[in-house]
Amino acid sequence: MSGDLVRASDDDRERAIRALREHLAAGRLTLEEFTERISAALAATTTADLDAPLHELPLAQRAGRRPTRFVLALFGSTERAGRLRLRHRALCISLFGNVDFDLRQATLEGDVITIFAVAAFAALDVYVPEGVEVDLHGLTAFGHKDAQGSDVEPLPGTPLVRVYAFGVFAGMDVWRVPLAWAKRTLRQVIEGIERGEHRELEP
Repeated sequence: MSGDLVRASDDDRERAIRALREHLAAGRLTLEEFTERISAALAATTTADLDAPLHELPLAQRAGRRPTRFVLALFGSTERAGRLRLRHRALCISLFGNVDFDLRQATLEGDVITIFAVAAFAALDVYVPEGVEVDLHGLTAFGHKDAQGSDVEPLPGTPLVRVYAFGVFAGMDVWRVPLAWAKRTLRQVIEGIERGEHRELEP
């Protein structure tokens, strides 16, 4: 191996993961970008390979973007997506309506993000990139709460998304979205997982 191709050690990879975690917490990476870069860091075999996940990080966006704390759907539909900013917790309420809370492009500023989800005669769906650990708790009556998609080993350094779901006559789901489906719409994500297409991507 030539002098500029030094084999990466476990310590080198761990340092890169810590740096990426700091960028995520600072709002410089979305959750989806973070999981992609973590995967690249874990696959790195040389120190040069570790440069790519840390290269050209976007500028911090914390100052100009208010954190999302509350999402409401009342007799209608509400979709929150894009570069959302979450701190430690958020409350989602759906009454006789539908909430889609898409965290794939969100920046999460904590090691644990807690989402309190309440629904009655409604649907409430949360979307996270595959590889982010999801901890789903709660109770539904005359409905369901499920975590959909592949429950793969969490990537090192990813925050924990803890969801407390409480519903009456409600469908409440957390959807683990494969990274390869980044361009899919929410409807396409749901239909693909329901058809089992995500399993075709598993190694």
